[in-house]
This record gives sequence, structure tokens and C-alpha cells, in this order.
Amino acid sequence: MTPFAELCALQRRLSQPQVRDLAWTLSAPPLLVADDTRHPLVASDWAAHPERLADWLRQQDAAPAELTAWLAQGSDRRLGRQYERLWQFALDRAPGVRLLAANLPLREGERTLGELDLLVADDEGIHHLELAVKFYLGEGVPAAPRWLGPGGEDQLARKLAHLRERQLPLSSTPLARADLAARDIAPPRAAFWMGGYLFQPLDAALPWPAGALPSAQPPLWCERSRLPDGPWEVLPKGHWLAPAVASTPCLPLPEGEPIWPQLLVRRDDRGDETARLFLVPPGWPLQPAAKAAS
Repeated sequence: MTPFAELCALQRRLSQPQVRDLAWTLSAPPLLVADDTRHPLVASDWAAHPERLADWLRQQDAAPAELTAWLAQGSDRRLGRQYERLWQFALDRAPGVRLLAANLPLREGERTLGELDLLVADDEGIHHLELAVKFYLGEGVPAAPRWLGPGGEDQLARKLAHLRERQLPLSSTPLARADLAARDIAPPRAAFWMGGYLFQPLDAALPWPAGALPSAQPPLWCERSRLPDGPWEVLPKGHWLAPAVASTPCLPLPEGEPIWPQLLVRRDDRGDETARLFLVPPGWPLQPAAKAAS
């Protein structure tokens, strides 16, 4: 779990969208918890005094220029990259934590063998942390559910296997140990943190993945013919992290069937998000052959 669960309500009271995303990144529960998950700030001074993190977030909201400039660097606007940069911004300023490296490449000659997302030092030691933010839709039968990304190809089980078999062991390879020793960094312990949302099918709930932390009213997915009464609006991808508020620039729901999954939100009279739902095309998830023919 996150050490900042009580700060979740703060997200809606912040005026700047980048700061709301920062607050969500730091305080939202992960997709799942396991022996190899670790909140990057769990040993920070903020974890011991969450009110200090709340004060810092309000300060960022009042003066967001530094965060805005940090997120604007580079040309990569993918949501996963923005999520990583939000963590980097906070860890570089968190009391009781030292951000030793971020996106550290491991090279053998001219060949890049991999990259360590974060190297962090705190009172509990040195940590290699891998980050991800994912949106998975439950599909299939209760005896064998699959959790798929909106495109139908990314799978939670496959992502976890890649993390545990490829990414986390990187920091314990001889190449990494030699690189870290040259930087005077002790061998780290490896863990990951995955934020995001799990979407249940509208008609019949599926068993949650092992370690999942489902909410009382989980987000859903369905085809257009099953869409519950709205009003629903389309949430642009750049705003998928924090819950929508009155100032979030949502788009009207187009007529007809979507050709690609769309993330929808329903908002109350104040403009606060009360539900989110993925609207998928008929027959989702399409098989690769069907995609190629379309």
C-alpha cells in the first residue's frame, strides 16, 4: 500500500493538472502488492509526516513553473515516460531520500543491455526500482481471466514476467555491479512499483489478479451497446492519471462505434469524476490478423 492514502482527496483540491498528476502518482494505491513491490518514498521523511508532503504539493500548486519545465523536457510525451518523470521530480526533492540515478543505461561496448529506472538511497539501504503505469481490462472467463491493455496486446501477466525475469535482475548482473561499483554505489535491492487502473467487464466481474487492491466501485469496460446512462465524456490520454475535475478538458462522446478503445469519465455537478469506463470497439480484443485486415 501507499504510505499516503489519506492524501488522495487532496488531488481534487489542487488547481494545476501537472500537480494533480504528481499528487496521484505519489498517493494512489498500486495495481498490486507483492513481496517485490516497494513504494519509492516509503522510508522518506514524508512517509513519517504525510502532512509535510501535502504542504509541499500545495507549494507546487501555487508555483508550478519548475514542475512544468521539468515535464516539458524532451520530446517523449508517452504517459509512462511522464509517470517516470513525476517520480524523479519528487524523489529528487524528498527529505530522507537520495536519488542516485534515473534511467541508467547498462552498456557492453556499443550495445545497450538494459536500463535501471531508479537507484534510490534511504535509511533502509540502496534500492533499484522499476516503475510502470498501466491500464488493464479484465477479459475472458472466471477460471482463466486475462488482464489486457486497451490495445489487446499488452498483458499484465506478461508485464510481470518481464519485470521479474528481465528488468529486476539487471542490477545484480556482473556488468551492473561493476558499473555501480565504479560510481561508488553499493549493490542494491530490486523492487518495482506499478500504478494505474484495473477495469472490470461491465456484465460479469472477474477474479482480481493476485495481490490486486480493488476499489469498492472499480472502473469498468463495455461495448457501445452496453454503455450505461451518462452523461459520459472522453478523457484525453494526457489526463488519464489523476481523477478528472471541472477544469479537465474532456471531449464530447462521438456518435457511433469507436474504432479504438476510449477512456470515458462521468462527472458530477461540480465537475468531479465519479466513474471511469473504457468504451471498446465491437469484438474487442481484436486478434492481430483481424487488426491487420481492418
